[in-house]
Amino acid sequence: MANKDTAKAILNAAEELFSEKGFAETSLRNITTKAGVNLAAVNYHFGSKKELIQAVFARFLNSFCQQLEEKLDDFQRQQGDAQPDLNAVLMMLPATALQSNKGSLDDNHQHRLGIFMRLLGLAYNQGQGHVRKFLKQEYGTIFNRYMAFVTAASPELSNEDRFWRIHFMLGATVFTLSGADALMAMAQHEFNLSTDISQVFDKLIPFLGAGLQAPS
Repeated sequence: MANKDTAKAILNAAEELFSEKGFAETSLRNITTKAGVNLAAVNYHFGSKKELIQAVFARFLNSFCQQLEEKLDDFQRQQGDAQPDLNAVLMMLPATALQSNKGSLDDNHQHRLGIFMRLLGLAYNQGQGHVRKFLKQEYGTIFNRYMAFVTAASPELSNEDRFWRIHFMLGATVFTLSGADALMAMAQHEFNLSTDISQVFDKLIPFLGAGLQAPS
């Protein structure tokens, strides 16, 4: 197996197992067995389990943040000094997520998006302080820029209220997207509705926007 293929196999195995079992519960041996490689390959490509966890996040976020920065540039040019529309600001994130990683909207891409959201939730729930530090260090600048638009779109909120509501929104988003396959199957069963991930976002964003703007 070529070096590039080996690294990809390790990342594929790691993100699947981390999302299924959690970070602490997944051993490097679990990952190497699933990937069909030896432990030396993990050490060679990633150095440690912590660095492998960070690389799993980076594989998704590098492409995502590059495209988000382009969207923010376009949005800023179009917006000028006017107060931004909150739902338009919120929609930038799913629009970017659906386009990143080669812009695929197929089942595999939807599946990987769900995996990433589960991993993001685990990073905050399982005491992975090194992941939060890594995310802030590597991607904090672009997300701070995004949050400046969220703040401008919700001037009526205090910083404290905005803090809580953003985290409530994050929780709702992680829950919805990490289980999107099940939700779409339930909608199909209950209402005979065929739904894709972009339609899930279309329903989610107005809900999040209304929650953020609800009276205190």
